[in-house]
Amino acid sequence: MAGATTVLVAQAAIAQERVFIQIEAQPSLTQAEAALRGYASRLDNVNGFSLGGGWYGIALGPYSPDDAGQLLRNLRANGVIPRDSYLAASSEYRDQFWPVGAGLATDAPVQTAPQPEPAEPRAETPSDTPVVEAAPEREPAPQPAIEETPREARASEAQLNRAQREQLQIALRWAGVYDAGIDGAFGAGTRNAMAAWQSQNGFDATGILTTAQRAALMGQYNAVLDGLDMRLVQDERAGIRIEMPTAVVGFDRYEAPFALYEPTGDLQARVLLISQPGDRQSMGGLYEIMQTLEIVPLEGPRERTGSGFTLTGTNSRITSHTEVSLRDGHIKGFTLIWPVGDEERRTRVLGLMQSSFATSDAVLDPARVSDAGQAVDLVSGLEIRRPIATVSGFFVDAGGAVVTSSDAVATCGRITLDDVYDATVAARDPALGAALLRPESALAPRAVASFRQGRPQLASEVAVAGYPFGGVLSAPTLTFGALEDIRGLHGEEQFDRLALAAQAGDAGGPVVDAGGAVLGMLLPKTQDGRALPDDVALAVDASALQAFLNDAGLRSSVAQGETAMAPEDLTAAAGAMTVKVSCWE
Repeated sequence: MAGATTVLVAQAAIAQERVFIQIEAQPSLTQAEAALRGYASRLDNVNGFSLGGGWYGIALGPYSPDDAGQLLRNLRANGVIPRDSYLAASSEYRDQFWPVGAGLATDAPVQTAPQPEPAEPRAETPSDTPVVEAAPEREPAPQPAIEETPREARASEAQLNRAQREQLQIALRWAGVYDAGIDGAFGAGTRNAMAAWQSQNGFDATGILTTAQRAALMGQYNAVLDGLDMRLVQDERAGIRIEMPTAVVGFDRYEAPFALYEPTGDLQARVLLISQPGDRQSMGGLYEIMQTLEIVPLEGPRERTGSGFTLTGTNSRITSHTEVSLRDGHIKGFTLIWPVGDEERRTRVLGLMQSSFATSDAVLDPARVSDAGQAVDLVSGLEIRRPIATVSGFFVDAGGAVVTSSDAVATCGRITLDDVYDATVAARDPALGAALLRPESALAPRAVASFRQGRPQLASEVAVAGYPFGGVLSAPTLTFGALEDIRGLHGEEQFDRLALAAQAGDAGGPVVDAGGAVLGMLLPKTQDGRALPDDVALAVDASALQAFLNDAGLRSSVAQGETAMAPEDLTAAAGAMTVKVSCWE
């Protein structure tokens, strides 16, 4: 029965010498128009018809039967149109609603442009080399630059489809003369905008753009994209089709869940395609991981729903925008990273990427990560955001207040405790070298410092707890030494001098006696612009720290100097009060 139907359609088509390629049907006009805009951006001769019963068809044509058959085979073989597309006689269609002003009264079939031969059968495994397609047309096709009367200009304007009319409104908005909606309807607002643009550019203000004027307007609008070579990229392995600035980024490698497109020239732009199987939980994990990456600055809006998320961030170097969606068990999206100070081009590129983004069922294999992408400071080959500096501090009250080195937090854009909790500077004493931090939400420390009352004996054993390796280790370590003097290098009574080989990351950590009482806070290795010898360190005296805390409104705990602990017990006690303090850009 199906074969007989095909024969009848073919016979009817041959009799009329006009056929269409039916490619899609939609149950509402809104859905049909949205689909039509997508097809019209990459195919010629796209039409929209009413099919009756509330359905709307999308068809290519009209063509002669021979041309239509060959074109149908080529387009299906290359995956440009659905596999179930078929030839249909024009009698199957009712009113035509796309392009605006078009009809079915064409006297002769449209002649097809030469089409490529069907592609070779695709391998079962998607290619590792994404396909870069021809640049999509962004403006009405160039026309001869002839003088047109307003009547002739209106007639040529009537040949524009809705997508082209909307694009002209977008260009008028960009030119600063139009501020109404983008609807493709040329009402009074659009006409006034056209007249304003004509006046600005030395044309008669008729309010109707001629063919040449439309080309000039679109040329101005698209000039910002010159040199970027925006093209559609088909990444079969990631299952994503999207426009990219192919003159400035090129495919580099896969590091699941990312396809990495790195800079190819001086403009330091980057694109990531995101592709992985998963569910809401997986997407939530990706949302958290993305925010730890260097390419996603912290400052900027975030939005998360059950079906996707967006992340936008800007710092002094880059602006980054990420969009991710979850559909049918596939997590797909992209990230655009662009240098700051080039916002107009970035915005235009981002808009084209958003409007062209399309997906297939393919996803990247989660195990596809190279050896280079598995370093401890990388996530799938991308650098984790790292602090400017990491030092030490220690808890001084039950709410989580922390004392640390004032130099270490003097210029931070953000301060964290143990990489998790945000904190702010509550008080600083640069002369003393101490700062008091308060967490933005109350914490419950395992231990709080107790400051030793009275002077310890010279040459007695001391230790400093801290993060000497910049936070590489997850727990603080103890470095042992001795108390050499209860004064600083210039006789200052608020400082102690230690015989102790401290590292830069130990600065801000607690100096404790053999019983675990806090004698003071370790200062940085560099003092007054000079680096101390390797086996010499300075610390703020406990009494000076207590006075500083009292002035800040915080009452500290005290101890008298207890019996010496075993080294392992001292390590546990000092480590419980010590916290990693990180300074971020």
